[in-house]
Amino acid sequence: MYLSPEEKATGQENFQRAIGVTRRDFLKTGIAAGAVSGAGLGAMYFGYEASISNPLRVGVIGTGDEGNVLMGAITPGYIQVVAISDIRPYNIHRAFHGDHSSANALRVRCGLMNKYGWKSEDEARKHVKVYDKDYHDLLADEDVEAVIIALPLHLHAPVAIEAMKAGKHVLTEKLMGHSVRECKEMARASRDTGKILATGHQRHYSILYDNAVDTIRRGLIGDIHSIRAQWHRGNLPGRDSWSMPLPDDEMGKRIARLKKDLDSAQGAAIDTKVSALKKEIESARRGLIGKIERELEMLELQYLDHAVKAEDYGYQEVTLANGNRRTALEELIRWRLWHRTGGGLMAELGSHQLDAAGIFISGLREDGKKALPLNVSAAGQRSLFPLDRDCEDHVYCVYEFPGPDYESDPNKKIGVVYTSINGNGFGGYGETVLGTKGTLILEREQEVMLFSSGSSTTTNLTVSKSSSGAPTLDTTQSGGGEAVVGKQALSGPVSRGYTEELEHWAWCIRNPDPKNQPRCHPKVALGDAVIALVTNMAMREGRRIEFKPEWFDIESDETPEGDAPDLARYS
Repeated sequence: MYLSPEEKATGQENFQRAIGVTRRDFLKTGIAAGAVSGAGLGAMYFGYEASISNPLRVGVIGTGDEGNVLMGAITPGYIQVVAISDIRPYNIHRAFHGDHSSANALRVRCGLMNKYGWKSEDEARKHVKVYDKDYHDLLADEDVEAVIIALPLHLHAPVAIEAMKAGKHVLTEKLMGHSVRECKEMARASRDTGKILATGHQRHYSILYDNAVDTIRRGLIGDIHSIRAQWHRGNLPGRDSWSMPLPDDEMGKRIARLKKDLDSAQGAAIDTKVSALKKEIESARRGLIGKIERELEMLELQYLDHAVKAEDYGYQEVTLANGNRRTALEELIRWRLWHRTGGGLMAELGSHQLDAAGIFISGLREDGKKALPLNVSAAGQRSLFPLDRDCEDHVYCVYEFPGPDYESDPNKKIGVVYTSINGNGFGGYGETVLGTKGTLILEREQEVMLFSSGSSTTTNLTVSKSSSGAPTLDTTQSGGGEAVVGKQALSGPVSRGYTEELEHWAWCIRNPDPKNQPRCHPKVALGDAVIALVTNMAMREGRRIEFKPEWFDIESDETPEGDAPDLARYS
C-alpha cells in the first residue's frame, strides 16, 4: 500500500494476466470487455437472474449516511422503495434530494428523486410514505415486503427481529448486532419465521475480491502464511468524520452570522473587501454569495434536527468524567462514538477487513466452510481525541487462523495483522496477502496488484501454464507466457458490491428456495460479528482471547459475553 505509480501499474498488469482462468471462466469469455468490474454484471457473475418481474417493495429504516448509500446503490428493476422511516428531518431530506455536502457524497448518496426520476419531493412522496415518528408504523404497512435497516448498531437486533416477526425480510447494515447474543437471536428469528436475513458485508459481492480469491485458490502466490490489513484515516479533533455537526446553539449562531454575511455580500460593502477592479469585484461577489448560500442551506437543513426529542427514543444524556454534558441528541447523531450505541473502529471498519481476510483464507478450504480464527490479541487507545467519545482512535490487532493443513500440523497457521488509526491517513486502506511465491495487494476495493515473492518489483514476472495445465508464476521466463486476459479486462468503474448484494437479496426473496440464500447469510454474518466484538473485548480487557467454536454456532447458547440468547426478550 506504499507503492509508486510504476509499481502499481506493473502489479495491476500482472493481476490482469493472472485472472484469466476464473470461476466459470467469466473473464475469459470477454463479456462486455473493458467493463468487467463495473456495475450491472453481478447477476451474470454471481449466478442470479438479470431481472425480476416484480420489484421487491422495500421500506428503509434509518436514512442517515449508510442508509442513503444503500438507497444510492439500488437497482430500480429489483427494488422499489415504498417507505422510509427516520426521526431526523435532515436525514429524510437527504433521502429524497441526496447528500449535497460534497460532490463525492452526492455521487454515492444520490437520493430517491434521482434514483427513480421523480421531479420533486411532492412527486416522490406520492410513491414513498414517510414515517418520521415511529418505525413500527412502517412495519405495520402491508405494502412493505422487506426492510433495509441502517440504524445505530444497538438497534439492529430489536428492529430486525420485530421486522421478521411482522413478516418482513431484512437486510441490515453491518455489524449484524451489538453483541454475539443479539446476533444469535437475529439468526434464530430468521430461522423461526422463515424470513431471509442478510447483512451488509459487501465484499462478498465484489467481483474484484472474488477474482483475488480465485488467484489465491489456484496457487499463484503459493502457500499463504501472512495477511496485513489496515484502514488509516486523517481524522483529528475539529475535523472528525464521525463527529457530525450538532444542531445546537453554536450552529444557530453560525446561521445568523452567515445570513448577515450574505446581506453584506449582496450589498455594496463587499467592494472594499475584494478588489478595485469591477470585473474582479463582481466575480468575487458571485463566488462569495454562492459559498455563503451553500453553507447556509446545509446548516439550515442540519439545524432542523434540533427539534428532535432524542430522549423519547431511548437515547441518553450523560455527564462525562470531565464534567461535560453529552446530550441525548448528541448520542443519536454521533452514535458511532459511544460503546452503548456503536462498536467503534472494529465494528465500522475492521469488520470489513477481517471479513476480507476470512474470505481469502476460506478460499483455501476444500469444504467451502468459513475459516474461523483461533485467537486474537489487541490493543487500543484514545490518544488523539479528548473525552468526547468512548471508542478508541487507534486499534492494533493480531490474529491466528488455521491454515489448510492445521489439523494434521498445529504449526500450520496463518497470521493476520490489522491496524486502524486516526490522525494520519498514510497508506489508506486495503489488504496485503503474502504467499511463498508472491504477494497480492488490494487497495480501497478498487485496485488489485500481483507481485513476485519478497519484492515489490515485478521484473520479468509472467503468468504461464505448467505441464499439468495449471497457471503458475514464472519469475525467470522473459517471454512466451500465455496472457489469457487482455490488459483492459479490469478497466472501467469498479463496483464495491453494494448493488450486487441488494440485487441478490431481492432475487432470493422472489425465488424462495432453501438453496437461494444471500452470500452473507446469518451464519457468515455471525462469524464476522464474533471476530469484531471479541477483538473489542481483548482490546479493552488487555488480554489474549482464544475463540471458542460454540460462539460461532447459532444453535449454541454460549456467547463471549456470557449471556444466553433469548428470543422471548423481544415479546
